[in-house]
Amino acid sequence: MRLKNNIFATSLLALSLSLAACSNDNGDKNMDKHEMKDEGMNHDAMKHSGSGEVPKELKKAENPKYEVGSQAIIKANHMKGMNGAKAKIVGAFDTTAYVVTYTPTTGGKPVKNHKWVIQEEIQDAGNKELKQGDKVKLNADHMKGMKGASAVIESSEKTTVYMVDYTPTTGGEKVKNHKWVTESELQPE
Repeated sequence: MRLKNNIFATSLLALSLSLAACSNDNGDKNMDKHEMKDEGMNHDAMKHSGSGEVPKELKKAENPKYEVGSQAIIKANHMKGMNGAKAKIVGAFDTTAYVVTYTPTTGGKPVKNHKWVIQEEIQDAGNKELKQGDKVKLNADHMKGMKGASAVIESSEKTTVYMVDYTPTTGGEKVKNHKWVTESELQPE
């Protein structure tokens, strides 16, 4: 009987370890949805729809590739159901977009490589070009604990950023005023 129990316990342990190894959830609920596909991150704190408000100093793009009111296909994995979704362009702005790593003001582990925070969403950035490694404070509130958080610039891209409405390819409610998608993350319909 004892041998049977040991075999059962060993089998149960092996099965548990196998199932755990197959899981792609790394358990970090503070990670950013923007890198979800590439790094298995969970974005429970991501605000799917936004108010449509933009920083007052943000300038509308003069000649955007995708005009406001036009449609495009999203080629980004910021959130589940985003890649391949048809987007309606609701805003186009010329700025610098940054990838940042920040520690949420609500606590928890750092959010790594969050795409995107724009120049006008960084406290006291003005027109100063920020470089990789620069330490900044965020004024953006795309995710819970982001506003006021300390961050490090990972990379930057001078581009047109777009605010978009789209319906996830996975179904569910329409996402309105999503901030931000860069021009390189869109393609014509």
